[in-house]
Amino acid sequence: MKNWFCKTLLILGALHALAGAEPYALIVHGGAGADPAQMEPEEIAGVEARINSVLQVGLGHLKDGKSALSVVEEAVRSLEDDPWFNAGRGAALNSDGEAELDAAIMDGSNLHCGGVADVRRCKNPITLARWVMEKTPHVLLVGPGADRFAQASGLEIVDPEYFITERARRALRKKQGTVGCVALDRKGHLAAATSTGGLTNKRPGRVGDSPIIGAGTFADDRSCAVSGTGIGEEFIRHQVASQISWRIRLTGVGLKEAVQQTFGDGLPDDVGGVIAVNRKGEWIMHFNTAGMSRGAADSSGHFEVKIGK
Repeated sequence: MKNWFCKTLLILGALHALAGAEPYALIVHGGAGADPAQMEPEEIAGVEARINSVLQVGLGHLKDGKSALSVVEEAVRSLEDDPWFNAGRGAALNSDGEAELDAAIMDGSNLHCGGVADVRRCKNPITLARWVMEKTPHVLLVGPGADRFAQASGLEIVDPEYFITERARRALRKKQGTVGCVALDRKGHLAAATSTGGLTNKRPGRVGDSPIIGAGTFADDRSCAVSGTGIGEEFIRHQVASQISWRIRLTGVGLKEAVQQTFGDGLPDDVGGVIAVNRKGEWIMHFNTAGMSRGAADSSGHFEVKIGK
């Protein structure tokens, strides 16, 4: 009788701990549009290895109680530093052969956000976007003004040639995506971050959806955090990221349904994809292109990295 009672207490204690455990999750994308069948083996290996590493490091930070905002910034910084991705070093070049970088970050706990566009000298645009959010009364800084703010703030400044790689210069692969990250931390807060070099051979001065809050980046603890990748003009026209959030808040649909409804309500085929997560720890990686490099990991033990469908 005593043994039975002790076992019952242990089981009830375990169930209570499980029920009270704070879920956390990290989802990353490295761009939509590329067909894995047309990617070089070394590129596939490089992309998968980096996403795997970002997930492992970021998930560990979330487990240790780090904020979603800091984790998404760090994840995107890591992707910006990796020349396999279309952000930071290795970003797609415009028609003048120059790199113009865009990024945005958003804190779902208070709707604070910051973005930068046409950055050419700040090594990590995502960190500059966070500084815009936290150190200025503004939401978006662009061009030379953004770079001057980065320099005045003591952020790392590099020569514009730093961002240019031979792979990007030769446009060996179609770059149509961005890099991005969404996270849920153990306090129940959400955050999103996105960074990109934009479209290969774009007109100088073109700005896509990544730095536009509500288009390619959005986070709200009341609904979800979203980072998009694909044809930025369409994401801007349809306000994809915020539309997903508003569908949840106004109609009461779940995260998966909100994403699917948004893509089914006028968005063209082969436009791109999104990653999203809510406060329950539910997440989705959705795209309508041939592929989207992506990965997800959460407190339940789930861990996956994929490129194709």
